[in-house]
Amino acid sequence: MTDVRIVDERTTDEHGRPFLPGMGKTWLMPIYDLFSRALGVGELHRRGVDAAGVAPGQAVLDVGCGTGNLALTLLEATPTAAVTGLDPDAGALRRAARKARRRRASLTLAQGYADRLPSGDGSFDHVVSALALHHLADEDRTAFAREAFRVLRPGGTVTIVDFGGPSPGPQDAGHEHGHAHDHGHDHGHGHGHGRSPVQAVRRLTRLLRATAEEEPRTARNYGNALVDLLSGAGFADAGEVAHVDRSFGRVSIVQATREDPAAP
Repeated sequence: MTDVRIVDERTTDEHGRPFLPGMGKTWLMPIYDLFSRALGVGELHRRGVDAAGVAPGQAVLDVGCGTGNLALTLLEATPTAAVTGLDPDAGALRRAARKARRRRASLTLAQGYADRLPSGDGSFDHVVSALALHHLADEDRTAFAREAFRVLRPGGTVTIVDFGGPSPGPQDAGHEHGHAHDHGHDHGHGHGHGRSPVQAVRRLTRLLRATAEEEPRTARNYGNALVDLLSGAGFADAGEVAHVDRSFGRVSIVQATREDPAAP
């Protein structure tokens, strides 16, 4: 028997709190999954799931779950995992719930924010996140890392798939090894009404390629930023375990462990 539910975990102060939608603009959300497929994001999710190594029965928190693609990929690999997806976007969570029900997957979806994870200390074996952290302001990224450390059990791991590594340069253009990611924000242009979904995807892809290097939200992930973020929150052995190079930059898979003081 499957169980799919959406719970509102926001505090009174968080109602009406602004956030950056997955596609940059709320009206673009209907083509979010189409855009993800066009850019081959499913492979990135699979690689992130492989890196996480979730075992049957383990509890997993997917932070910035959007329409549920990473969470559902994880449940496809490990159907008995107890997965909770967290996102501030109620519309995205409703889409995730519909997809989970169609796939007969059990999934809890929580409306909330990455800088205040609505879970008790040591509640999860894994925290995962794909292409969401670059949406957050600096102070929220720092708070997320600390919160991830708090909600993980000793020995638990955090796995992040996001922009990272060396900043893109001219030498990277045209050398697209691996697969791309799914966040093609319109960077404030706000155009595209009346276009077909395919046209909108093509336009967003062009915008992504043209602006990713200069985009301050993604640029602050480059260098060793993600590793430093996790190390600064108290995680051990933080490091990049894999990456994918594209003409618009590198997508890194970064992982770290909450040390178990009882371990020999």
